[in-house]
Amino acid sequence: MTRGRPALWSAALGGPLLAVGAYLFALQSQFPLLPRGATAPPAAGAVLALFGVFVVGLGLYVQYVAAPAAPTLRPGESIVDTRDPAQRNALAQATLSLPLLGVGFYLLYATTQPYLVAGVPLAVGLYLFSTGLHRYWRNTLTTYLLTDQRVMEEYRFLSLVRNEVPLEKVRAVEERQSMWDALFGLGRVYVRAGATGDLTITVGDVYDSTPYADEIRAHLGGSPERANGPAVVNARSTVEEPAAVQSAARTSETAEPVEGNVDTAADIVADVGRESLDGDGLTDDTDAAGDAGPTDDVDAADGGDVTDDADASGAGAANGAEAGDEPSAPGGDPRTPNPR
Repeated sequence: MTRGRPALWSAALGGPLLAVGAYLFALQSQFPLLPRGATAPPAAGAVLALFGVFVVGLGLYVQYVAAPAAPTLRPGESIVDTRDPAQRNALAQATLSLPLLGVGFYLLYATTQPYLVAGVPLAVGLYLFSTGLHRYWRNTLTTYLLTDQRVMEEYRFLSLVRNEVPLEKVRAVEERQSMWDALFGLGRVYVRAGATGDLTITVGDVYDSTPYADEIRAHLGGSPERANGPAVVNARSTVEEPAAVQSAARTSETAEPVEGNVDTAADIVADVGRESLDGDGLTDDTDAAGDAGPTDDVDAADGGDVTDDADASGAGAANGAEAGDEPSAPGGDPRTPNPR
């Protein structure tokens, strides 16, 4: 069943038309409104009565038959907000047409004014009545749904119309408010999608249109949880990535000089050792008593390489030193240069 009371309001608006049409068709000749006044043809009364029956019957149809079914949601989709168009503005428009219709009938039957004078208020009244009543029926059968994935419009009058726009394809959200809508605190929200914005869903005649438009903007691209998640990660990576890159750059810059410094220190130690050996004439030899031991010598032919040789005969003679040389250190202990 639809919301509101379309059957009751349709009967209230269509009942007077049905009564006037029945009077003109069947009772005008017997009970004239004005003595010696003009009379309308019975066919006009029949048409007016049929129009009243149509209004009452269509109100019953809207009330009990034309209610749209709930849309099918996707897996994991949830409804964020549901809006129904207002009805008071449409009812006000249809109600304002009744005085105009009364003035038109009065000018037509009770005065001798030209038909054009009476026809203008009649035409304006019928237009306002028809459009206002149709707007009321349409608003009764229209529902706007906002989910975390789509914006949907569902309308069913004589046929079902269901439009939807995915939030990730929305290109613009526009708000409008006419002078008539401003009198009732209503507004319109246009949700435009597509590359050129040709696909549009109009959320019309809703209360608090600005908060509803802001809610649609807040859910563009998905739900707030999913929308805020990547944004936080991106912001964090944007802040931390330069720091990590700078730290890696500083590490790489400091790592290369460290390796060079280590190699240079080793070369300096070797050079100091060679200079101490060359300047002081200190060698590591085994003594004449026959103790065998390793010798640390600098081979001039090899370009300064340090070799450790053992004398196979057990004499412990050093490379480049004569047999008659005295021990390099008292007590026969070898004296080695301190690399430091």
